[in-house]
Amino acid sequence: MKFYRIQGDKAPRYTGNLNAAHKWGLPGSEPCPICGLRGGSTAVVYPSVDLSILPEEEQKKLSDPRPVPYEEFVRLRELVRPLAPPGAVLKTGTEFGPLTGTATGHFGQLFMQNPWSLYVRREALEKLRAAGVRGLHGCPLNVRFRQKNHPELLDMQLELRGRFHPDCLPPNREPPCPSCGLDKGYKLPQPPILATASLPEDLDVFRLADWSTLIIASERLVDAVKRLELDGVVFQELETR
Repeated sequence: MKFYRIQGDKAPRYTGNLNAAHKWGLPGSEPCPICGLRGGSTAVVYPSVDLSILPEEEQKKLSDPRPVPYEEFVRLRELVRPLAPPGAVLKTGTEFGPLTGTATGHFGQLFMQNPWSLYVRREALEKLRAAGVRGLHGCPLNVRFRQKNHPELLDMQLELRGRFHPDCLPPNREPPCPSCGLDKGYKLPQPPILATASLPEDLDVFRLADWSTLIIASERLVDAVKRLELDGVVFQELETR
């Protein structure tokens, strides 16, 4: 099985733009008391998660991205956990709820507002599911389109799976902090190489666990997109070993 990085098609005809944001999110955190690292942003989004059942005061805290003491971040994270999908990765900056705002322009059948977000028209999603593509969890947007004839876009909720192969990573990296899970990080490997044994066999689209801004597609999804002549994205094959 081959794997590919999904990227937005930069052709001039794709003028779509979403001036919108997710309703809630975990804030950043001040330095961890164990390792001294502070949590920042991430590309992880769970648009299906509804936090409206929480007290209004807690919702306000989950709408403010400013860093909070580490202990308060942990409290908010555990407050959200029962409402999140099983196994959800809840790091600083993780966002929740429907994308809310306005939209304008021409959107392809698949659309990427940026490298770490993927949207699919409802009819395209149905075609991909009928073609046997797995792992397609589309969530409605709460956006107002400025044109009358507009598509129904769905925000794709993607699981974090897969790792980089050690051959493309810096040697002698320090392990993540046992308390907060952060490490000192590294630049995006060039070229990225995926560890075959870590790649999912039950999903055809996912975020790479080691680099959440990378959205990865299996050969099955790529073949279906080409066969169905769906537009809006391009694919870059990645090496696996």
